[in-house]
Amino acid sequence: MLSRLEEICHELCLKWEIELDEFGGEADHVHLLLNMHPNIMPSKFINNLKTVSSRLMRKEFAAHLSKFYWKPVLWTRAYCLISAGGAPLSILKEYIEKQESPQ
Repeated sequence: MLSRLEEICHELCLKWEIELDEFGGEADHVHLLLNMHPNIMPSKFINNLKTVSSRLMRKEFAAHLSKFYWKPVLWTRAYCLISAGGAPLSILKEYIEKQESPQ
């Protein structure tokens, strides 16, 4: 499922002309390292990403997800958005790569 979610994220980033520099996920959340133009509103992109990925993941993995989700949503409304500022990208990528992978 995590591989499929990564594909969906890549596809949406292409449509929005955003670079997905790194993707990592754990059992209950994902980390994305995005490179986007300043004219893109991150909140609008995240809303679209959550809406589309929730719809596709719930459709494609309905049998598995129905054991855990009773409402027609996959994500919470919350998200954490952090600007990298002057942090080296190598450090951010390393952090995402080292995230625990779900079993």
